[in-house]
Amino acid sequence: MNIATYVADIARATAFLSRIPMPKAAFAGYDGKLGRVARAFPVAGIVIGLLPAAVLFVMLALQADRLMSALVALAIQAIVSGALHEDGLADCADGIGGGRDRAHRLSIMKDSRIGTYGAIALILSFAIRAAAIAAIARGVVPLAAALALPAIGCISRGALVWHWHRLPPAKADGVAAAVGQPSEGVMQMAVVSACALAALLIWPSLGLLPLICALLAAGLSAMIFTRLARLTLSGHTGDTLGATAQISEMAALCALAMAL
Repeated sequence: MNIATYVADIARATAFLSRIPMPKAAFAGYDGKLGRVARAFPVAGIVIGLLPAAVLFVMLALQADRLMSALVALAIQAIVSGALHEDGLADCADGIGGGRDRAHRLSIMKDSRIGTYGAIALILSFAIRAAAIAAIARGVVPLAAALALPAIGCISRGALVWHWHRLPPAKADGVAAAVGQPSEGVMQMAVVSACALAALLIWPSLGLLPLICALLAAGLSAMIFTRLARLTLSGHTGDTLGATAQISEMAALCALAMAL
């Protein structure tokens, strides 16, 4: 593997998944395709989670209320990421929850307006993640709790790439089809790196059992949602990628909190 190319892919993945500015040199000669860049999504998940983790650590170290600290960290994370995955979750909830058939579901997901299902999904996403982070913070030191954020961000982006690889594009003319699709090798690299990097962040501070539980929960939730997307949409879209990241993040955080 060419290290320079991989570093450039990390910058491209981070730019795609967030609002963090990246050096223009990383995009020299870049064609906009994401099929290969997806291998760096787990690392980008860590980069995106660093500022929210720092905020969480400082607030917990100052003995701020744990739930308040978790909500502030999630707010920072949404700002850093541009709420990209939250948007996908809301659109999928509206489309899959309210659509009559495949075509109707896809048309709802394309609509920028948010419906009841989407609003409920967003409320539950923030509530569940905040409650899980607060529960984690009650059982460990502030640094360990803070490290859980980039670790789970890494795992959720690995789940996203797996979902992306497993399903064909739901729309031939959609954005997801235009940017390419990860190959088997890219998917495997993303998943393996997500597990390895998460282990480095979680195992020393939180233990082996919580790590295993978080990985299993993220994987199982991604598999279930991928099956649902196959049955209801016959493929993936940009929205289902974001929804996979959100769902696997919720599942992993809950599993981590319950295993401590």
